Amino acid sequence: MKITAKTKVTGLIGYPVEHSLSPVMHNSAFEALELDYCYVTFSVEPSRLEEAIRGIRALGIAGINVTIPHKEAVMKFLDRIDEEAREIGAVNTVVNKEGLLIGYNTDGRGFMASLNENCYFPQGKRVFIVGAGGASKAVAYYLSKEASELFIYDIDRQKSLNLVNHLKGHGKVSMAKVTVAEDISTIREADIVINATPIGLKPEDPSPVDIELLHKGQIVCDLIYKETRLLREASMKGCQTINGLGMLLWQGVFAFELWTGKKPPVEVMRKALMEALGVRLK
Repeated sequence: MKITAKTKVTGLIGYPVEHSLSPVMHNSAFEALELDYCYVTFSVEPSRLEEAIRGIRALGIAGINVTIPHKEAVMKFLDRIDEEAREIGAVNTVVNKEGLLIGYNTDGRGFMASLNENCYFPQGKRVFIVGAGGASKAVAYYLSKEASELFIYDIDRQKSLNLVNHLKGHGKVSMAKVTVAEDISTIREADIVINATPIGLKPEDPSPVDIELLHKGQIVCDLIYKETRLLREASMKGCQTINGLGMLLWQGVFAFELWTGKKPPVEVMRKALMEALGVRLK
């Protein structure tokens, strides 16, 4: 990749960001299409988020992705929020349109695209989501339209309640019965289990759920893009498992389109991610 005086900068803000695979994914796509763009990471402490957003405008950065812990907090510092992102209540992509910062959310669409390409379909299923943060909001927004029941569980019950009320209050629940899971043991009743917490990012992290509650036939998803303890142990219980690599890919595909107005080379991006993880390609 050749950096020029005209190179447009995109990137990721979060805390931490050192583990991110987004740079290798996006830079491979820019190079494949011969676009004069680059993608870098910015480690931004929560107390400095407002400064960072002002910096995007001041420096003319073309666009950013937003990750933990800023997906909700970033909204108040933007000039405009896309309708879907507003309904979700979280932003993961920002476009700088001539100094106007517009927030979008591509996480939910990315998750659904990942499920569908793995031939997992939530229509009429009972879904249990662990965590009620920014990523959970995006996933729940889409699943609430298709699942028969949606259980939200967070160790902070108020966060679970807020998300349930948010989904119901915006009138976007077309099919699912959405409830707060008062007890994590409700996970036994689910067809699909989703970890939407950051627990599992570190090798020493415990599983976010008691593995004994899982059973054969369930689909267990982790939004973390590597094999976590949860996925390893769920697989041993006979569950079908899927990590967050597909969601990372597809949310990136949709963000790329927002920044550049062009269709990205999806398979180039997928290959870059897999090679970065040391996965041998067939």
